[in-house]
Amino acid sequence: MATVSLVLGSGGARGYAHIGAIEEIQRRGYEIVSVSGSSMGALVGGLYAAGKLDAYKEWVSSLNWMGVVRLLDFTLSKGAIRGDKVFVKLAEILGTPDIESLPIDFTAVSADIAHQKEVWFQKGSLLEAIRASVAVPGLFTPVIKEGRVLVDGGVLNPLPIIPAVAAQADLIIAIDLNTGDSSHSHLKLPTNKYLKRSGMSDEWHMPEVDRKPSGTNVEQKSDSIGGRMDILLNSVEVMQASLAEYKIAGYPPDLIVRIPKDLCSFYDFHRAAETIEYGRLATRDKLEALEQGEPIN
Repeated sequence: MATVSLVLGSGGARGYAHIGAIEEIQRRGYEIVSVSGSSMGALVGGLYAAGKLDAYKEWVSSLNWMGVVRLLDFTLSKGAIRGDKVFVKLAEILGTPDIESLPIDFTAVSADIAHQKEVWFQKGSLLEAIRASVAVPGLFTPVIKEGRVLVDGGVLNPLPIIPAVAAQADLIIAIDLNTGDSSHSHLKLPTNKYLKRSGMSDEWHMPEVDRKPSGTNVEQKSDSIGGRMDILLNSVEVMQASLAEYKIAGYPPDLIVRIPKDLCSFYDFHRAAETIEYGRLATRDKLEALEQGEPIN
């Protein structure tokens, strides 16, 4: 049985694709011995390492759009959302394990913006490590601890490959959620109104008064970009896509599964079922090519 060191990238709701990827890797008989992740990669990877991924999958698969909205606890300080409701539910699923007690090696990556450096969580509270790794700047409140201001790991390292190297597994497999890749073009993307949320406030949808005169290409572009929150998240994704390519160039994994940004928007957390399935199928394609000796990556 070949062993795998798994790298799970950041990318908001597209992180559900990590669930499908893990399921397919296991289904094909590989043994995952190490997981490193940023943001949603840290969340899904931590749940897997703790043996709680099935319970999490069942919960998120039951969420509709209003169910996601009810989980948002807005605040006026340091971030739009505290995230307390989400983490109460995660605590119910996970319990309170320490990272060092997990049956496989796990690393969650966060960014300390006070000291401008990466922080790797490889011991201590798993739930605290996940919370620090998913704190998207401007969206979730940061974690302030021991003089550090910890935010989303994707700010500095959206695809944390280096921790996977130390595991000395047979394969390093990376799941990149921030690509424009079309190598899985035969797979059908879910129906998606990307960056559009009718009925939401102007934080989520660009109001008419902000648009350029009709009949211009600029208007068409602005319609696809959305409101202030959309612009923030688009900026984060552009940055993370560029950083991920640098990480891949520095430490090329044995296999990269590239999940396209058009799969769903950053905050489409009500699209779990189809996103999970896409991750499974994309991983299946890559592993089949690897096993048959075809060119990969």
